[in-house]
This record gives sequence, structure tokens and C-alpha cells, in this order.
Amino acid sequence: MPVWTDCWDRPIRISRERLAHLIDQHPEMRGEEPHIAETLADPDVVVRSQSDPDVRLYHRSYRSPIVGNKLLCAVVKYSRSDSFLLTAYFTERVKRGALLWTRK
Repeated sequence: MPVWTDCWDRPIRISRERLAHLIDQHPEMRGEEPHIAETLADPDVVVRSQSDPDVRLYHRSYRSPIVGNKLLCAVVKYSRSDSFLLTAYFTERVKRGALLWTRK
């Protein structure tokens, strides 16, 4: 099971089940794993979810041949003992929530 690191050097667990789920739900994400890892490690913006304070949404701008100029949003659930990728998708804008990180 891969483990990627976020912009705060925290390990993020990436399960095969979650990767399979996100590709099933978002087929445009097939092959985007390197961009998901890059989004976690070097995001443009990170916000705390409005609906779950233990969820962070990492955003980074990309140009995809399938979806054009979009933000990749990687969604991570944090707990005291574990952090794991919930899903990832392309979006038009940064999701609402408390700003936790912005690129300098």
C-alpha cells in the first residue's frame, strides 16, 4: 500500500480500495496518481471541510487533455493514528472551508 506525504510531511495512506473507488467514481482520474501525490505534497491551497473538521481538501491547478484547465482536489481524512485518501477529482474552483495553506 503506497504512502504519500503531504505539505506538512505527514504520511497519507493510499489504499488500493480507495484508488479503485475513485477511478470507478471519477474515470477521468485514471493515470492521475502522480498528480494526486504532487497535489498532496505541493498544493496551491488546502482548506478544512465545512462538513467534517477531520477532512482536508488539497487543491492544485492542472491542465488535463480530458478536462482542460481545472483544479485537482485530493480529499484526505485525518485521525490521531491514521491519515488516508478518501477521493480525488477535478473541479472548477476551490471548495469552501477554513483556509489552512496557500502557496507563497
